[in-house]
Amino acid sequence: MNLVEFNSKTQTLASQADVTPSGAVELLKAGNERFVNKTPINRNLLGQVDDTSTGQYPFATVLSCIDSRVPAEMVFDQGIGDIFSVRIAGNFVNEDILGSMEFACKLAGTKVIVVLGHTACGAIKGACDDAKLGNLTGMLAKLKPAVDAVAEPADASQRNSKNMEFVNAVVKKNVTLTAQNILSQSPVLAEMVKQGEITIVEAVYDIKTGKVHF
Repeated sequence: MNLVEFNSKTQTLASQADVTPSGAVELLKAGNERFVNKTPINRNLLGQVDDTSTGQYPFATVLSCIDSRVPAEMVFDQGIGDIFSVRIAGNFVNEDILGSMEFACKLAGTKVIVVLGHTACGAIKGACDDAKLGNLTGMLAKLKPAVDAVAEPADASQRNSKNMEFVNAVVKKNVTLTAQNILSQSPVLAEMVKQGEITIVEAVYDIKTGKVHF
């Protein structure tokens, strides 16, 4: 597959069908490499608006944080109609997000789910500090399992947002737990993975370099 040629065109039902789960991952990796190297594909985005007005055939679903520095379409150098972008602070899953993913994969045909965390995540920092604020309190509680799952440092005074090494370890653990939760909480998606129809991959975006580490 010529990745640049494939990605420069608006996705169609036929092109979506040609993408394998592993191929979808390679398309995203190649897109991030272009982003980092400052060589994005020159797309006619308004043309893609017209092309997708009667239907959409994305090849990937990306679950990422709401952080303004991590726009999935840009960091993976994708165009309109290429990915379903699911965004929530801390990139965790709940019933609504799982339902959205089931739609994206089972009904709309995407081949990969990327759970994308990012370094220095503010939501993770809040969970590390056990922050309390309105509805944010309940939301951050969903990230606490990742905090608790990181054993080091054991010193409580080092387990907070000031320790960036700890924060980023929790970021990575949260991505892993989220990927596991998708499989355990969605029989639909778990069956698709088992049948080889989709794959679920874990990734962390480095806000200093723009690199996505899979």
